[in-house]
Amino acid sequence: MLRIQNEILRMIANGEPLTDTARRICELVETQLPGTVCSILTVDRAGLLHPLAAPSLPDDYSAALDGMVIGPEVGACGTAAYLRQTVVIEDMAIDPRCAKFASRLDGLGVTACWSMPIVNDEGNAVAVLGLYHRDAHVPDSTERALAEACVDLCTIALRRNERIAARERRANIDALTGLPNRSAFEAAMANIPCDDVGSWGLFILDLDNLKVVNDTFGHLAGDALIRTAASRIARVMAPDITFRLGGDEFAVVMQAPDVLSDLDAAAARIFAALELPAPCAGHMVVPRATIGGAVLAKAEATAMAVSEAADFALYHAKETGRGGFVRYWPGIGSRITRRRDAIRDVAEALKDDRIEAHYQPVVRLDTGEIIGLEALCRMRTVEGELITASDFYEATTDAHVAAELTERMLAAVAGDIRRWLDGEIPVQHVGINVSMADFYTGSVARKLQAAFGRAGVSLNHIILEVSEDVYFGRRDRVVAKEIESLRAAGVLVALDDFGTGYASLTHLLNVPVDIIKIDQAFVARLWPDDASMVIVEGLIEIARRLDIRVVAEGIETEVQASQLWAMGCQLGQGFAFSRAVGSKDIETLLRRHAQGIPGVTPLFAGQGAVLKQTGSELPLQRRAAAS
Repeated sequence: MLRIQNEILRMIANGEPLTDTARRICELVETQLPGTVCSILTVDRAGLLHPLAAPSLPDDYSAALDGMVIGPEVGACGTAAYLRQTVVIEDMAIDPRCAKFASRLDGLGVTACWSMPIVNDEGNAVAVLGLYHRDAHVPDSTERALAEACVDLCTIALRRNERIAARERRANIDALTGLPNRSAFEAAMANIPCDDVGSWGLFILDLDNLKVVNDTFGHLAGDALIRTAASRIARVMAPDITFRLGGDEFAVVMQAPDVLSDLDAAAARIFAALELPAPCAGHMVVPRATIGGAVLAKAEATAMAVSEAADFALYHAKETGRGGFVRYWPGIGSRITRRRDAIRDVAEALKDDRIEAHYQPVVRLDTGEIIGLEALCRMRTVEGELITASDFYEATTDAHVAAELTERMLAAVAGDIRRWLDGEIPVQHVGINVSMADFYTGSVARKLQAAFGRAGVSLNHIILEVSEDVYFGRRDRVVAKEIESLRAAGVLVALDDFGTGYASLTHLLNVPVDIIKIDQAFVARLWPDDASMVIVEGLIEIARRLDIRVVAEGIETEVQASQLWAMGCQLGQGFAFSRAVGSKDIETLLRRHAQGIPGVTPLFAGQGAVLKQTGSELPLQRRAAAS
């Protein structure tokens, strides 16, 4: 007995695998009790039996026991686990508790069986020690003492194994969702074969509305959202494994051929699974996600390369419109690198105060009269070169950079208008562009009021210019509500670059604007038989009936200006009149224009139009019917 205990305890202390330790216990028992066959089965939390060690029993017999539910008539082992007490069956052939096993007992060469449960600290059976005999048999005191000692050894081995398993679960399993965690993901990435192109792929997912749920309903609701999303993603992607990488980020390592052959369909299944409302701490929330995907390829031939590619795709998906799926393609990484470089350059320019406001006049097409300005953002490089906004547009997809750019522009424009008014230079309206980020990083109205309030300038001097992708590009009503409140406060709103994005005139019935700015792409094609002629004419007529002013952008020739005027467009801007210039140059232009000096605008030199002073005469002023 002492020899058995010392050997098994040494195996446990040395960290030998549980299966090896259990097998050795069975072998030592069979050596001590000739003619005895020993087996050890574990019992899971669902009450199912699983063979752990049975060196002298046929494999098919042990396999037949795997997954069997314990109960009062499930042989000696299943009954002992169920009753949590020793069960002795002298003759299995006639005992009703073995009736279910009658066919399996044939050929085993055993007649009797007795079993002792192995119980944990909570009193639950976690394993069973079973001993079979060739003849009808009742264990004597020596056999019971040996079995009890083995039960104790099994208890020690199982406890140690459970502690190890618990540590492994804590190290590799996410506590909130039960999914494998980032550590497990990194281990999987380190070991996944990368020899066969196309053999596996990767989804990286972000939940889009976790922060909103946390901020609105609290973290209990946010945790419930994460658990719901995790279970749904794991379910639809099984048997492929889903990982929770942390926060609102998940990953799926895909190896199923049907999934790899159609990533779009796989992503669609995830979206479909997520779209049902889920109870989250008393609130019904619809999980939203954005997905990036990549597959092992010649160019992405390592796990790290595939992971990076999927990250790039996710990054691009979030920038182009959350709630969708983007598959990695060559070149997407370069685009993201350019965006990061642009963000860095603009951030440095903001820090160094190298962001400037330049202005382009908006004129009457019949007289050349300047009736307003558009403020355009310019960045000056360290070397002094002036960069237009189109050259660093990608930086504005970063919410923080975009919001800071707008604040800097608002402060500059407000200061310039204040200086012009103090110098008795007539200023009617200045158009200022705002981005999507401005609407989602705080109230635009408050930003305007703060900047122009400090300068003592009325918001009546402002036209808020919103591009199509901002105006119509989101499903929610954040932008629409803000525009409605701005117009109610008397701020004019212009729909910029009309015709280049999501524009639909039906949207204007729900959220009207005061001005539509026809994109230069249409103006550049104003020649006979071109469809642009019909579109522009139709738009001008519709806008007139809706009491919306029209400004044509990008006018470069007198012919274009004359065509637009003949169509009924009264206002325009472009190089034909003036390029965008700095505040000092525009101040000089406005002063000369107000004094009626000829040659102020190149196209209409000599007409000497004078800027009107009264608001009621301004072509851009909102009519009473529109307000």
